[in-house]
Amino acid sequence: MGRALPGVGTLVVKIGSAVLAPEGRLDEGRVRGLAEQLARVHGVGVEVVVVSSGAVASGFGVLGFARPPRGIAQKQASAAVGQPLLMAAWGAAFAAHGIATAQALYTAEDLDKRPRYLNTRRTLGELLARRVVPIVNENDTTSFAEIKVGDNDRLSALTADLVNADLLLILSTARGLYAHGNPRHVLAEVDPEDDLSEHVRPDKSATGVGGIATKIEAARMAARWGIPTIVAPGQESDVVARVLRGEVIGSLFAARVGRTTARKRWLLGAARSSGSITVDEGAARAITTRDASLLPGGITGVDGGFARDATVDIRMAGGGVIARGVAVYSAEEVRQIAGKRASEIEKILGYTYADEVVHRSDLVLTQRPAGQGGRVG
Repeated sequence: MGRALPGVGTLVVKIGSAVLAPEGRLDEGRVRGLAEQLARVHGVGVEVVVVSSGAVASGFGVLGFARPPRGIAQKQASAAVGQPLLMAAWGAAFAAHGIATAQALYTAEDLDKRPRYLNTRRTLGELLARRVVPIVNENDTTSFAEIKVGDNDRLSALTADLVNADLLLILSTARGLYAHGNPRHVLAEVDPEDDLSEHVRPDKSATGVGGIATKIEAARMAARWGIPTIVAPGQESDVVARVLRGEVIGSLFAARVGRTTARKRWLLGAARSSGSITVDEGAARAITTRDASLLPGGITGVDGGFARDATVDIRMAGGGVIARGVAVYSAEEVRQIAGKRASEIEKILGYTYADEVVHRSDLVLTQRPAGQGGRVG
C-alpha cells in the first residue's frame, strides 16, 4: 500500500554532502543521475528547487586537505573553491536536458530580515515561473557563526517556506529515521512533534554537517508551515519519482495542517494592518472568485502610510474588508500607480518591483462581496 501524498506542484529537494561527495570529491556521475531524475519531474510541470550541499566537500581536496577542515577560514576557502565546481556540475547536468539553472546563495541574515526574505522569495518565484531550477546553498564563503543558517537541512526547510513548497524531500545516506537507531527498521511515518530522541544516534557521515537530528528539526520546521517532509536514501534508483508516486520509501514526517491553511492563519493572525487599499468591483470579483492578484488598475484609493512589504487590508468602496495581504509597494507608490496598467509602473515610478501590488500567494480572503457567498475561512 502506497503513501497518500498531496499533489506536488513545487518540490524542494535537499541533497547532502555524503550523497554528492562521499569521499570528499564531487561525484559528477551522482549529480548527473539526480539531475536526470529531477528533469523528468520538471518535465511534467513540477517546479523544482535543489538545496545542494557539497561546496566544502568538493573543495577541500583541491586545497590539499586530507579531510574536511575544522577551521573557519579553511572551510570558507574550501567553499570558495568548491562552490563553482558544484554549480558547474549541476549546470551541465541539467543543461543536458534543456533546463537552465541559477545559483542562489544566502545566509541567515537574508531570511531573518523580512524585506530581504520577501525579496529572496520573489527572486526564487521569478526563476520558477521562468522554468529555471534554482540551486540553493548557504553562502559558506562569507558566513560566520553569527549569521550562519547552520546546516543545509535547516536551509532546505526555510527554502521550502520561501517557495511555498508542497513537499520537502531530503536525500541522505540514511534510508530514513531508524526505529531505536536500528538501520534494519525504517519508520515509515513520523509525527515530527513527537519526542524522537530515542531514535537518534549521535553519529553522522564523514563529509556531512548534520545527521538525523538536523533532519528531524528541519521536518519540524516545515511541518509547522504545513509542508510534509520525506527523508529518503539518495543512492536509491529513481528515488525521486518513486517518492512522488507514493511508494513507501524513507520516512514521512507529516504536516499537521495543510500548507494553505497554515499560510491563511499567518496572514489573518498577523499584526494589525498598516493601512488599506480600496478596489473597484472588477478587482474585487477577480480576487474573490478567480484567486487573482491585485493589479494597480483596480485600485481606487489608499489609506495609511504603510511601507513596502507591510500587511494591508483590501476593501471595496463603501464595503467591508474582503482580503488581507502583503503590499509589494509602499502607500505613496500605490497612490501614484493606482488605476494605471501594470506596464506603466516603471514609467511612473522609474522602477518596478512586480506587476502586482499584492500577489495572490500573499493574499487571503476574509469575506466575499455581497451576492458571492459568506465569509471565507
